[in-house]
Amino acid sequence: MDVHRASHHSRREYTLDNMEGKQAGKMLPCQEDRLDSGLDSLREDEELVSDLEELKMNDNTDFTQEYEPWRAVMTDDGDTLLHLAVIHEAQEHVLEIIKLSHNHPFLNVQNHQRQTALHLAVITEQPQLVERLLKAGADPRLADNSGNTALHIACKKGSLACFSVITQNCHSHLKALMSFPNYSGHNCLHLASINGYISLVENLIKLGADINAQEQCSGRTALHLAVDFQNQALVRCLVDLGANVNSLNYGGFTPYHLTYGRHNEDIRQQLYNKTAQELRPLPASESDESEMEDLDFSDDEVYDDIKFGQ
Repeated sequence: MDVHRASHHSRREYTLDNMEGKQAGKMLPCQEDRLDSGLDSLREDEELVSDLEELKMNDNTDFTQEYEPWRAVMTDDGDTLLHLAVIHEAQEHVLEIIKLSHNHPFLNVQNHQRQTALHLAVITEQPQLVERLLKAGADPRLADNSGNTALHIACKKGSLACFSVITQNCHSHLKALMSFPNYSGHNCLHLASINGYISLVENLIKLGADINAQEQCSGRTALHLAVDFQNQALVRCLVDLGANVNSLNYGGFTPYHLTYGRHNEDIRQQLYNKTAQELRPLPASESDESEMEDLDFSDDEVYDDIKFGQ
């Protein structure tokens, strides 16, 4: 397997879920936002700012022959100067560090959330930095503590710009990046489908993503997920692109079965006409209600009306 998995750690203040304003019409729980812009927000730590400002351009820098002390600077959260510069959108400093660290392992240092500078550039929606990092040797296969690569994050955020930069610069790893599941069992196509990003779904399939790939929680395909979220446009798109309407999840249910008890009759009728006649009845030993109870909805699928411990 090409993609590097990473161990789990505690959440940080600027994880993807906390930094996004909204996702597929659902508001996500947010902590205090750390992503203020500009280097001024770093003034609280004069030593780190000084290290950033004293970086000098040197096209002949050879990291194997010269030790650079600023590469060893790290915060309590495991952030390097490169992480901080990306987070605070200090682009001039980011570009300076990248040039000084071309093909250096420093570009792939992971913080305590297992995020690289590449992850953070996607999270903060800076496609130009994503491209510079990739061309300088940043590894797109590294996964954070949720199992997400930078491409997973782009698909989850709906960032077409970052998605395009990554897919155009990672040809040799693209198939693995698209098929690799995160720790919730979802690959890039599943994440784009869950969040309703039809343009990303179309692009992923065009690039060779398996349209019938099953997520690892309960065996749903992108089409199952589109029905679950009652996304009629996505259902139509997937069917037109050749999704298998007769695919069964781990409970033996087709996408059509998941229309039972749902309000969208157009989706139900569209799938009824295409589903094999012998597969239209619900499995004799199950019901759509029990299937809904058995489905394992992960952190990738947020419901704002569920409260635990009450």
